Amino acid sequence: MYPFINLGPLHLGTFGLLLWLAAVVAGIVLHKNFIRNGVDADALSIVTLVTIMGVLGAKTWHELQDVHALVAEMKQIALPGWSHPMEVLLGFLKYLQGGFAWFGGLVFGIGWLMWEGRQARPEGRTSWAAAVRMLDLAAPAAAIGYGVGRIGCLTSGDGDYGINTTLPWGVHMAKDALVPPTPPDALVQPTPVYEFLFALLIGWFLWRLGKKMLPLGWLTGLYLVLSGIGRFLVEFVRVNPKLYWGMSNAQLAALVSVLAGVLVMIVAKVKHQEVLPAIPDEAVAG
Repeated sequence: MYPFINLGPLHLGTFGLLLWLAAVVAGIVLHKNFIRNGVDADALSIVTLVTIMGVLGAKTWHELQDVHALVAEMKQIALPGWSHPMEVLLGFLKYLQGGFAWFGGLVFGIGWLMWEGRQARPEGRTSWAAAVRMLDLAAPAAAIGYGVGRIGCLTSGDGDYGINTTLPWGVHMAKDALVPPTPPDALVQPTPVYEFLFALLIGWFLWRLGKKMLPLGWLTGLYLVLSGIGRFLVEFVRVNPKLYWGMSNAQLAALVSVLAGVLVMIVAKVKHQEVLPAIPDEAVAG
């Protein structure tokens, strides 16, 4: 595990680097999806802004889970006083290195994507239909980008790893991991790798379904269901504390995602605003 890549005085966090790579990969997938669906929009700028909003949302959601701890952290950051602005700034940047909640990033990201859809008006759609169509188009990119970003959680050792294990693919966390395991030399399950593989499978499946005639919004609902199931299951072997009825915060959020996805799929079927299938992948490659 490599929480930081040290280049002289420069310390690059691997979580941030993998987050950047996730945005790049998601941008490529979204761009390809725009091409095969005849959508004239800038995938790069959309993914960049959605990533920023997702990070802000994930951080906000995480911190609001424990307001007292948030207040204590802010007091600690401000401790040097405003007469030492660089120390305060460095403390704040260090605070931003960890502590992100998946569900907060999902909610903020979805909200921004819908706004982008209303501006881009994919396939000539307007208002609510344009916003929902953008979510459908972004579903494969979101799945794959999420999976790549999860590898950043593994390399940084930010606490998203699994429980102690004797499995042959168990991994050691670096001594300078952001959240060391207990004991520090324990083998743990590489749960971000599980999520990465599952996310790739979801992304591939959603991409394939894009070739079919589907109701508007149905693909978005399916993404919420599948991603929620994946997150719910992986939590059983993660170190997150179980707070409610033997479930973690992330599991409750995952259940909400599944239920919301099912509801979206039902509404999409009832509304039955069909979306034309994408052109074949061979044509996109050409």
